[in-house]
Amino acid sequence: MRGRDLFQLKAFCAVLEHGNFARAAAHLGLSPSALSQIVKDLEERLDLRVLNRTTRSVAATEAGRALYERIEPALHLLENVDTEVAAHAGRISGTLRLNVSRVAANIYLAPILGGFLRDHPDVTVDIVTDDRLVDVVADGFDAGIRLGEKLHQDMIAVPLSGDLTMKVVASPAYLARYGEPRHPNDLKGHRCLCYRNPSDRSPYRWEFERGDDRREVTVSGPIIVDEPAMLPRIALEGIGIAYQFSHQVDRYLESGDLVRLLTDWTPPFAGFFVYYPSRRQMAPVLRAFVDHVKRMHAKV
Repeated sequence: MRGRDLFQLKAFCAVLEHGNFARAAAHLGLSPSALSQIVKDLEERLDLRVLNRTTRSVAATEAGRALYERIEPALHLLENVDTEVAAHAGRISGTLRLNVSRVAANIYLAPILGGFLRDHPDVTVDIVTDDRLVDVVADGFDAGIRLGEKLHQDMIAVPLSGDLTMKVVASPAYLARYGEPRHPNDLKGHRCLCYRNPSDRSPYRWEFERGDDRREVTVSGPIIVDEPAMLPRIALEGIGIAYQFSHQVDRYLESGDLVRLLTDWTPPFAGFFVYYPSRRQMAPVLRAFVDHVKRMHAKV
C-alpha cells in the first residue's frame, strides 16, 4: 500500500474518531477543506461512500463503519511501530493525547508534567481540558483524567490525586446575618452560590453523605456560574454559601475569613484517576506516562 493510500485511511478514521472535520483536521495538522478532499479521494479510489455529511454532523455509512472496524486496529498498530522501536532503544517518542477536567489539569496534572517531559524529551503531550464527560476512545484520546465516581467500569484506572473532600463554607458576616444551616435540607432556605453541571448545563445538586444517609440537595441563590473557582471570592464578600474542593477554600478557613459548615456531611471520596481502555498492546508513550503517575502518587 502506498503512503498516500495509507494516509487516506488514517484521515477517514480521524474524522470518525473526532466527530467532525474541524477537530480531525486540527489533529492531523490540515485544513478542514484539505481533509474533506482527502476523504473524497478515498471514496473515489474505493468507489464507495464511507461518510454521510450534513452541515452539522458527519457519520459513517454502513460500509464506512465496516471499513473502520477492519482497518482501525491495524492502523493503531502501525502508528505505534516507530514509538515501540524507540522504546526498545531506550527512548520514548510520540504524542500523548489527554482529556482532563479543569481542576485536575491545574491542581494535579500540571505539577507532575515537568518531570515527565524532562525524562522524555521526544514526547509531546496534547491536553484538552473539558469538564464534560466524554468518550476518550471515540474522541481519539489515549487517556483521560476524571473523578473516580465518574469512570466507566471497563476502564483501567490509576490514582492521581488520592482522596478529596468537598467543603461547605460561608463568611462570618453571612452567618451573622442569615444563621448557620445545621442539616443539608436547611440549605434550601439559604442563599447558595451555584454552578452548572458541565455535561447538561443543569444546576449542580449538592451531594452529602453521613453514614448510610446519602442525599442530593437542589440549592438556589444569587449567582450561577460554569466556573466554580470563582465562588470562594464571592463567598468572602458575605454573598452566600459555597460548596468547594478543599484546595479552593483551605487558606480562607485557616485565616478565619470563611467558616466550614456541615462538616459531618462531607466525608472524603475517591479523587482523580488517570483512566484508559484496556488494550493488549499499550502504546509505549502511554505506558511511560502511567508509570510516571504511579511513581508520583507513591511519593504523596
